[in-house]
Amino acid sequence: MPRPLRSNFPRGSYLWAVRNAQWRGMGIPESDCEKPKIAVVNSSSGLAACFAHLDGVAQVVKDAIRAAGGVPFEIRTAAPSDFVIGAGGRGGYILATRDLVTNDIEVAVEGAQLDGMVCLTSCDKTVPGQMMAAARLNIPSLMLVCGYQPSGEFRGQHVDIEDVFVGAMHAQMGKLPLDDLIAMSREAIRGPGVCSGMGTANSMHVACEALGMALPGTTPVAANSDAMFAAARRSGARIVAMVEENLLPRQILTPGAFRNAVSAVLAVGGSVNCIKHLQAVATEACCGADVYGLFETLGDQVPVLAAVRPVGERFIEEFEAAGGCRAVMKQLEPWLDRDALTVSGQTVGHNLEGVTVADAEVIRPPERAHARLPAITMLRGNLAPEYGIVKTGIAVRPTRRFAGPALCFSSSDAAIAALSDGRIQPGQVVVMRGAGVCGGPGMGGGSSKVVFAIDGAGLGDQVALITDGHLSGLVCKGLVVAEVSPEGAVLGPLALVHDGDTIVIDLDTRRCDLEVPPEEMERRAAGWTAPPKVFDTGWLQIYRRNVGPLRQGAVLVDPK
Repeated sequence: MPRPLRSNFPRGSYLWAVRNAQWRGMGIPESDCEKPKIAVVNSSSGLAACFAHLDGVAQVVKDAIRAAGGVPFEIRTAAPSDFVIGAGGRGGYILATRDLVTNDIEVAVEGAQLDGMVCLTSCDKTVPGQMMAAARLNIPSLMLVCGYQPSGEFRGQHVDIEDVFVGAMHAQMGKLPLDDLIAMSREAIRGPGVCSGMGTANSMHVACEALGMALPGTTPVAANSDAMFAAARRSGARIVAMVEENLLPRQILTPGAFRNAVSAVLAVGGSVNCIKHLQAVATEACCGADVYGLFETLGDQVPVLAAVRPVGERFIEEFEAAGGCRAVMKQLEPWLDRDALTVSGQTVGHNLEGVTVADAEVIRPPERAHARLPAITMLRGNLAPEYGIVKTGIAVRPTRRFAGPALCFSSSDAAIAALSDGRIQPGQVVVMRGAGVCGGPGMGGGSSKVVFAIDGAGLGDQVALITDGHLSGLVCKGLVVAEVSPEGAVLGPLALVHDGDTIVIDLDTRRCDLEVPPEEMERRAAGWTAPPKVFDTGWLQIYRRNVGPLRQGAVLVDPK
């Protein structure tokens, strides 16, 4: 006998009758009222290539759900693309929209009491936003990764959106001719999908599968490829079975699953943004996983097995062909929780049986790792009492220790102007504050632009940067300590740094310290005045007033 569905109401009741009237008006037969009702969460948008193809994917998923005996209902959410919606609100909408996606989904899926959902996951913030909703609602849920974009060529060389981003700041600093930048922008993207490097989107796609929330063998994938559409059909069929099995996200999102995801991100040298996003999912799941602590402890244990741009020189297409996430997990098997359950209904160990790595030069075994030192390093110290994060990469590693006088800025524009004027000199530590989740708000503020401008000014290996802002997942240049927490806007130590103070950053000791006596810091704190609030209306005001600390993933609400 089929399991009772929460979406089914007594025949003839108020809720049954008004819903039936609505659905009949849409051409849905009355007999479908008794079937599993599945949300197809679609962040389609005409604003960005990341989301431009999702309507076609949604149709394939809906057809598969119907064929499996379910009834699909497509719902829409916000579609944040960094390179497009980052234009307004000083970039604050980029992270703030992640939580808007979560709440969009709650309103539609929980309000309608649907039985399960397939999330068409694409650009950076939709991935964690959708998984946060799955963890919060705890109904059968499955993440369908919708693929990376094809990149192009410029003068016979590979060019992608990372090159355009870097190039834009190099052009601003006079290092790249404007005509070259314009030509690169015309060739960098040749179809829909997310950024083609191991930035935040592809890193989070890998994390989805490693967590067990995407079907095994589906990440990463080229957008609109046969493999992507095959995954869409499998996912549509599988979600109906998951509803029948009552397989819930909180059965999957366990501490062991987060250990697996952190291991996979470290093994591919993934985006530092995965840390706060995975912590946000763990917080919503109420599973007790300390993702920041996992990155700290596993960083010295898990070697870098794949070196996809920007952490190395390989391309995402090579990584997919070599076996993608599943091949990485096979190489990582000794580090993994093999008993962790996945959306397939099977454990990680079962899913890895018989898996082989198609190219062991692209995805190497641990004994021949691309690097033993972590590509992501967690720092602490009196300037970062909770954490600061460094993305070192492996192709060109930054200086392991840097000490120099601070030069402080409260905006990216001010820092870039100082670069242009020659006020930033070799040996200095550029401090950019007021760019955290509250101060930005939403971690807007353009820290990544400053990194690339420093590189464009030829100071990439001569200047360090420390900020409470975040970095694009494509950033992997120079010595940069990001997401310093607590942030300056809430009187974290970064707020008390003065020009000329000595800052010491040491990757070997995992320290980030300000050489100022404690009594002087106390005196400065007593005289500190909070900076004026920005964007005190609209969504960014709501976000700023309600966002929690990074240690909890910067979620808007406390699920407990």
